[in-house]
Amino acid sequence: MTRTLACLAGWLLVTGCGDAGRRVLILYSPHGRDLLAAFEQRFETGHPGVDVQYVDMGSQEVLDRVRSERANPQADVWWGAPSDMFAQAADLALLEAFRPSWADALAEDARDPQDRWTATFLTPEVIAYNEDAVPADQVPRDWDAVLEPRWRGHILIRDPLASGTMRTIFGAIMYREYRRTGNPEAGYEWLLRLDAQTKEYVLNPTLLYQKLARREGLITLWDMPDIETLRSATELPINYVLPESGTPMVVDAIAVVRGTPNPELAREFVEFAGSPESVLFAARAFFRIPARPDMALDSLPDWLREATPKIKPMELDQGFIRQRIGDWLRYWDQNIRGRGAALAH
Repeated sequence: MTRTLACLAGWLLVTGCGDAGRRVLILYSPHGRDLLAAFEQRFETGHPGVDVQYVDMGSQEVLDRVRSERANPQADVWWGAPSDMFAQAADLALLEAFRPSWADALAEDARDPQDRWTATFLTPEVIAYNEDAVPADQVPRDWDAVLEPRWRGHILIRDPLASGTMRTIFGAIMYREYRRTGNPEAGYEWLLRLDAQTKEYVLNPTLLYQKLARREGLITLWDMPDIETLRSATELPINYVLPESGTPMVVDAIAVVRGTPNPELAREFVEFAGSPESVLFAARAFFRIPARPDMALDSLPDWLREATPKIKPMELDQGFIRQRIGDWLRYWDQNIRGRGAALAH
């Protein structure tokens, strides 16, 4: 039963929040309440003695929390974040090795060589906009187009320090410019110009959607599955385009937290989350792209068969980005955030 935020408010221990006689399984995840509640119900149906509870928070917040709880882990499973964040957690010995039965179906870059994390979804990043305020023929169709002067003061950005999505987009831009010039300066210049366009750095995705719908901003950078889910579940006038030059494809993973109070149950959930039934359910109900390439084409929903040919993945060196993204983001926070406005004068 979802009483999660009440049970897990702040940094309180959670072991007493389950129903009497039921084992509690704790998930940390940025996947959003709708998807998490649906998977909670599906897992509990097959495991009547289990009470699944989740904390919905940003990817960086999950990593920070798992790291701070190293001596006394509270979560059993971390589900959802770019694979480079899982790799960072694995290097910090925060994740338990576990190889689910479906791992063999994945590409090499979709699983950890030591089985400490495994991919469930692939997530393209997109340019989203208020379709009531921005005519279709004026939507910026590529990353550089959002830097055009007409969008100054009309862009909303999810706070990059807490968001795996924005971390991925910033990392992709920095890598693109680094590969072009051989140093990070051009990437920092691009992010400075984006800062000059940005009206606000928003604290969470819900606020981002609300502000975009209210025309407090007209453009944002976000991920395709969340916008597709938003369009199917609400009447908010938010649409998106896939960037023409290419988009970073997030390898979105799952892992057992090292030292979990319930290691066997955690492994059962990981096994469940990547099963064919689960990834197809996520594709149909929540517009998630399975990381498994072995799913039969005719089993996939129409939207995915139509979207796949339009998605052009950016060529990225994930190892290179992973080594530098922390430094890039620190530089952005200390030297770029809030300073781009000077470019307008």
